[in-house]
Amino acid sequence: MRRPFLEKDRPIRDVPRAIIILLLISLMAQLSWHSRQQPIGARANDLPYPLSARAYVIASLGEPVMAAKLLNLWLQAFDNQPGISIPLHALDYSVVTQWLDTILELDPNGDYPMLAAARVYGSVNDRAKQRAMTDFIFEKFTQDPDKHWRWLANAVIIAKHELKDMQLALKYAEALADSTTSENVPYWAKDMKIVVLEDMGEIEAAKVLVGGLIASGEITDPNELNFLQNKIREIEEKSTKSRQGVDK
Repeated sequence: MRRPFLEKDRPIRDVPRAIIILLLISLMAQLSWHSRQQPIGARANDLPYPLSARAYVIASLGEPVMAAKLLNLWLQAFDNQPGISIPLHALDYSVVTQWLDTILELDPNGDYPMLAAARVYGSVNDRAKQRAMTDFIFEKFTQDPDKHWRWLANAVIIAKHELKDMQLALKYAEALADSTTSENVPYWAKDMKIVVLEDMGEIEAAKVLVGGLIASGEITDPNELNFLQNKIREIEEKSTKSRQGVDK
């Protein structure tokens, strides 16, 4: 069967030289353009702001706890997008806080937002962002001290050992001592103020506090009494050593 236009393929030598030169120039230009392009790679998307809690309730057909659990999983996985792992400290913590707040509003009995603030986002090597997380924990603690005491106790440790802010640690520890009322709050949490004062060098203040707690008669737990009695002995020993050091 004959071809409608050509009897046979034409050899390359029959192509005009001007066309060949034009094709070569086009090929070189294309290769040059590609060599100058940045390699295509995965990019971190900015963490978006959350919708209102009401919007998630509607979207979940009236299942706020289910919505909270799904948002927990989504937020937890956000730093691992396809092809890239986003450092936690690269996230906008003002937005992270809003997500945690929204999730907690959807499921007030859930622990994930507080756990994430204390153990995940609060563990980054960035003092400003760690402070944002401890502030978030403290705010939630003030709303329900007996529920969130354990997370504020964690914030005391962050403030003391990582932020190196003893005044902040004392603020949190005082709140633990003064605001919690439930019998389920252990004595070691309520007595963190004593430890912080001692670490701050406020030995006499710590001693007065311990003595006052024992003398008040309000403490009936034998374990706590034993703890306080041992603590006052330790403080007295430190006080003695401190005075001896000054005398020398």
